[in-house]
Amino acid sequence: MEWMLLPIKRYADFSGRSRRKEYWMFVLFTTLVAVVFGALAVVASLIGASDEGPGPGLYVVLVLLGLVWLGLIVPSIAVQVRRFHDQGRSGWFWLFNLIPYVGGFIVLVFMCLEGERGANAYGPDPKQIA
Repeated sequence: MEWMLLPIKRYADFSGRSRRKEYWMFVLFTTLVAVVFGALAVVASLIGASDEGPGPGLYVVLVLLGLVWLGLIVPSIAVQVRRFHDQGRSGWFWLFNLIPYVGGFIVLVFMCLEGERGANAYGPDPKQIA
């Protein structure tokens, strides 16, 4: 559980390096949060539903989901930047995410690559520290 929450502890820390394990456990954490909110949205839409639309609880769940998403966007970007640093690349590679259609795939490939062994310009090897 510690690996899932480490990017939240390092909330807006864009310096240093992060292991693949830290990144993928955080992705798992955010996916689980999304699944929980999805289930809550389904339940909330059924409770109090009428012919006019879903129950009012759905809107509460959607507002909460939006707030959680806003809270997790900064650590998500920061952990990706640190993953690029682990590979010896600039954090500006994060901008590949903004390329329509293929940008997310390019970043996915980079997130799967192993980091540089030993220290690099962005700090010591996180595998040797742990």
